[in-house]
Amino acid sequence: MEFLIITGLSGAGKSRAADVLEDLDYYCVDNMPVALMPRFAELCMATRGRYERVALVTDVREKDGFNELLSTIDELGTMDCQCRILYMDADLKTLIRRYKESRRPHPLAAKGVSVENAVKREAELLAPVRARADYIVDTSNLTLGMLQNRLFALFAGEEQRRGLAVTVMSFGYKHGLPMEADLVFDARFLPNPFYVDELRALSGLDLPVKEFVFRYPQTRVFLNKLVELLDFLLPLYMEEGKLTLTVAIGCTGGRHRSVALASALNDYFVAHGVNSVNLNRDIDK
Repeated sequence: MEFLIITGLSGAGKSRAADVLEDLDYYCVDNMPVALMPRFAELCMATRGRYERVALVTDVREKDGFNELLSTIDELGTMDCQCRILYMDADLKTLIRRYKESRRPHPLAAKGVSVENAVKREAELLAPVRARADYIVDTSNLTLGMLQNRLFALFAGEEQRRGLAVTVMSFGYKHGLPMEADLVFDARFLPNPFYVDELRALSGLDLPVKEFVFRYPQTRVFLNKLVELLDFLLPLYMEEGKLTLTVAIGCTGGRHRSVALASALNDYFVAHGVNSVNLNRDIDK
């Protein structure tokens, strides 16, 4: 069983780190009392593999037990647990700015104690833990996407390496825009199969409709330009830490043109190794 202790300076990103680790299948508990960690480890091990990767967030909010953290980590090591420490750090200027922006009090702030002095005091208290840390991540100049990339590099197995999950959705404008869409493209400029009697009852998944839609040069040009744009954008979204992306293509009713285009775009993604699925929201309306 793997135990990861997430600790470090308040405001350095411990909760953000826990969010990312949850995406890596860690079971995360925030503000776990240090005294309860060995008992919690015993309970996890008793589940016989249900909790193989556990991350526990602890900090100076646990004032009385924090001095016991290092001895507790040593105790976990005697329980056949692989116990490691992730220390989240940031420089003084960054932490002061973050506290001013959040307008939350520092855990060590008291009457007459400035945020600067509270941060310095916390760093002193945590110095022994920092010295024992297996990983130190300084978030001073990291965006959320950069932090995600860093943690994925440290803790993701080969089967979990970063990838962007794409949903290619078709929809009909008369049924409203999809709320979950990140990118929306309008296909209503294309000739409409709805006005062809033998195609009206079919959908964009049927070959006759596909052939009708892609018979026109503007359809092929549009799809090529869309593919070129998305080939450019997907790596950039990944660099910024985005894990999912919904690309929506709409036509009037969401049954013919948008369905044919969404299907073709999804086929392109799948053929090029993108984790993509096709969803046709309004095809049966």
